[in-house]
Amino acid sequence: MKTSLAFPIRQATTSRRHQLDFEQLVFGKEPTDHLFISEFAEGNWQNPRIEPFHDIRMSPFSLSLHYGQTVFEGMKAFRMNDGRVAIFRPDKHHERFNRSLERMCMPEVPYELFMQALHELVDLEQAWVPELPDAALYIRPFMFATEARLGVKVSDEYIFMIVATPVAQYYAKPLRLKVELEFVRAADGGTGSTKCGGNYGAAFYPAQKARAEGFDQVLWTDSHKHEFIEESGTMNVMFIIDDVLVTPPLTSTILDGVTRDSILTLARQRGIATEERPMSRHELQAALRAGKRVEVFGAGTAAVVAPVEWIQIGADGYSCYTGADAVMFSFKKELDAIRTGERPDLFGWNYLV
Repeated sequence: MKTSLAFPIRQATTSRRHQLDFEQLVFGKEPTDHLFISEFAEGNWQNPRIEPFHDIRMSPFSLSLHYGQTVFEGMKAFRMNDGRVAIFRPDKHHERFNRSLERMCMPEVPYELFMQALHELVDLEQAWVPELPDAALYIRPFMFATEARLGVKVSDEYIFMIVATPVAQYYAKPLRLKVELEFVRAADGGTGSTKCGGNYGAAFYPAQKARAEGFDQVLWTDSHKHEFIEESGTMNVMFIIDDVLVTPPLTSTILDGVTRDSILTLARQRGIATEERPMSRHELQAALRAGKRVEVFGAGTAAVVAPVEWIQIGADGYSCYTGADAVMFSFKKELDAIRTGERPDLFGWNYLV
């Protein structure tokens, strides 16, 4: 339901929706007609509004361009079978957004402002929510420092925005991953559990090297001994071995994924054994060498469930199970059913617009 907050909405005179081929969506390329924007100054959020999508102007001195104060979220709105639109777990995303902001010394976004902005923007853009399978409206709330000053300091001014784009399936085929034994994504006490821009920029180089070697992404390992697996590219990673769902525990180096949490909840409801514990590359390698049925998959908002077909550990490569009866696919099917209204939303995850 909407909150009591009200702010102006200036609608676009014409829509670009008819120009887009929904059968050929490219992830994150085509914005919808509108955006939400609000500025933080003098200790308060000011002038919240929705406007036609447009470029923004900022000073070359803006602190975010130099010192990295920028945080974002990613969530999705889905078209339900009855035609309504639902945003998946916005409460959880709001909580994580504010945790990231706190870690980066940025002002939190009040719940009322966050939810009303989401509601009004998605309501206005309902025509952009795809009706195709595996498609959704991807929503990107983000904040960045705008104070114009070349000095290492916490900014006193910010912009909070929300934009949206229709998207299709993120990965079209199972992934080939390389266990990363040189570079690291995050270190204890760092910003690994924070959804800030710098985490992603720092991961580009090893990811590009892996792609040049024929892999789709890397499996990140810990910064101490490169022994324990932490994440899969830009996703949380999960394993199913001996009928047990295992995923690394949440620490300062691992993002508290909404899809991760959803899958763990569904697994426990089904009575599937789950373990949130460290998984060493040696343990994984032993299971693969023994010929066990090992399912490995990434879990994240963009990909939902991304199956892994091959893992390279040093000089040795191994096939992972990706058969049609793999348990990981049942999680995706169940999540899809909840999001479309095919199954009851027992956990209250769908926010109806």
